[in-house]
Amino acid sequence: MSYIKRDIETEVLSASKQYPVITITGPRQSGKTTMVKKLFKNLPYFSLENPDIRSLAINDPRAFLGQNKYGAILDEIQHVPHLLSYLQQIVDENKHSINYILTGSNQFSILNKLTQSLAGRTAILKLLPLTLNEIRHITKNNTDELILHGFYPAVYSDNLNPTKAYRNYYETYLERDLRQIFQIKNLSLFQKFIHICAGRIGNIFNASSIATEVGVSVTTIKSWMSILEASFIVLLLQPYYENINKRLIKSPKIYFYDVGLAAYLLGIEDARQISRDPLRGALFENLVLMELVKYRFNTGFDHNLFFYRDSHQNEVDVVFKKARQLYPVEIKSAQTFHP
Repeated sequence: MSYIKRDIETEVLSASKQYPVITITGPRQSGKTTMVKKLFKNLPYFSLENPDIRSLAINDPRAFLGQNKYGAILDEIQHVPHLLSYLQQIVDENKHSINYILTGSNQFSILNKLTQSLAGRTAILKLLPLTLNEIRHITKNNTDELILHGFYPAVYSDNLNPTKAYRNYYETYLERDLRQIFQIKNLSLFQKFIHICAGRIGNIFNASSIATEVGVSVTTIKSWMSILEASFIVLLLQPYYENINKRLIKSPKIYFYDVGLAAYLLGIEDARQISRDPLRGALFENLVLMELVKYRFNTGFDHNLFFYRDSHQNEVDVVFKKARQLYPVEIKSAQTFHP
């Protein structure tokens, strides 16, 4: 299948004319590499996952950047974060004549280093999996099929079986890479934690309750959740509240950045299962919420989305804040509308 044009491309190209460095974060396999190689064909490309390239960048960063002093695509920059300190000097000396494109799939480690080294010198954008708009020309899937297939580009471009694709993603990235990066010792308990999160889509994140269920400390659950957040697996939607209203619940709600991964974790292997699954409404809510998040990210803004719930259990699924205006959104998966 040919390249799938991404909605964020306009924002990326616009930012590249204003900033010497563009940083694009997002989940693994969301299409970052494919997109930047297409948009910046004139720039040399280096994957810092390649051991030889990474070794050069670590051991002699000045030489590595010196041979690319007019710009380059540096893929998976989180593997050599100290490179950003050396990049700062090059940017300050040549800011009007260079373009460095950085990509990475661990937002916390990248953003911490960026704020230290490249503050004010880089535009930071987030590329999530495909939007409904991006796939509307390549699939006629109904809602249940969209939930099953999720929105990772490879599922569509390579015509993959979604269950097998997400199993491979889960086993190679979540189990192997995350475990190694963050030194997770008990894989079986971490697996149990991830599956419990999938079962609680659209529900309040209660670390104490999950800790009891998994059999680990609350501190461990919070640490694991921060790992899933940093790696663009789980999105915690924060509650909207004003300080004067202390009745509001201040714990976030759990969603997944990709509904297809969540469906896999719930053991769903067929679209017909979804229509009968008690969590279909929650999965549909997850799909819609992420469309709103992607729309905001693709135009270069923070998502500014919240939920509302008070002590009387009055609730609004999504509240969008723009300036001082609040826009409430209610999400329902039923075909019949009940005002």
